[in-house]
Amino acid sequence: QVQLVESGGGLVQAGGSLRLSCAASGRTFSRYHMGWFRQAPGKEREFVAAITWSGGRTSYADSVKGRFTISRDNAKNTLYLQMNSLKPEDTAVYYCAANSASYPLLTAAHEYDYWGQGTQVTVSS
Repeated sequence: QVQLVESGGGLVQAGGSLRLSCAASGRTFSRYHMGWFRQAPGKEREFVAAITWSGGRTSYADSVKGRFTISRDNAKNTLYLQMNSLKPEDTAVYYCAANSASYPLLTAAHEYDYWGQGTQVTVSS
């Protein structure tokens, strides 16, 4: 299995930027397709972005397309989420997740096998 630890969350004003990181340990990070999800209070966990094991393909939720960028560095066992032009509605706990299945770019939370503990992102208006 793989262990995931997120970092980089915090408080930022609307229009600002943050970069989240997800450090992986355990089994080979490059074996996994990866994703970012978020969960706001009182809401279900929702898909944000996904990336294939090689980093060659990505997918985004419509709500973040053009503002967020997912990337990975397999040599550093790290997944990233660059978030620009942040809005108050982006406020949530952000989670990284690993998918060991053959199908990449999955958008349903239940299809991911391993999760980090989450990092809080708060965007003030």
